[in-house]
Amino acid sequence: MRLLVVVDMQNDFIDGSLGFDGAETIIPGISSRIEEYKASGDDVVYTLDTHDEDYLSTQEGQNLPVVHCIEGTEGHKLTPALEDALSGCKVFKKPTFGSTELGEFIAAGGYDSIELCGLVSNICVISNAMLAKAFAPEAKIIVDSSLTSSAFPDLHKAALDVMRGVQIEVI
Repeated sequence: MRLLVVVDMQNDFIDGSLGFDGAETIIPGISSRIEEYKASGDDVVYTLDTHDEDYLSTQEGQNLPVVHCIEGTEGHKLTPALEDALSGCKVFKKPTFGSTELGEFIAAGGYDSIELCGLVSNICVISNAMLAKAFAPEAKIIVDSSLTSSAFPDLHKAALDVMRGVQIEVI
């Protein structure tokens, strides 16, 4: 059984407070991948970066002082382009980069293959890929480099290299 994890495809990461040129270009490929997984009867889940009004007082907020993904705001919402495709899929709201709840779900799922895509490659995608590797060490963990991105090309490349280094298949 395979699992597709769509990471943080939220308005704030595409065209909101942490949005960047090119973020939207991965949406069509992610949409196709979701449909492919669903058509094969495989599982699809997604994450939502989720913060409260006190974000700036958190450790993350002190190190990344850009208010984003505040629950209940437009920026927190999934991009409209993926709403239909992800309708009915399990969602993991996460207050930080990686989701331990997602990790526990992965561990219980008995997946042979876990693919991650979404935003941002060098922060939340790499964090959740590492968690997937830790919670399912014998599963094949995959990140398609064309289905993830970053505002910083050098950090994007570095994240992909680090993932390769821990035996995550980067295609």
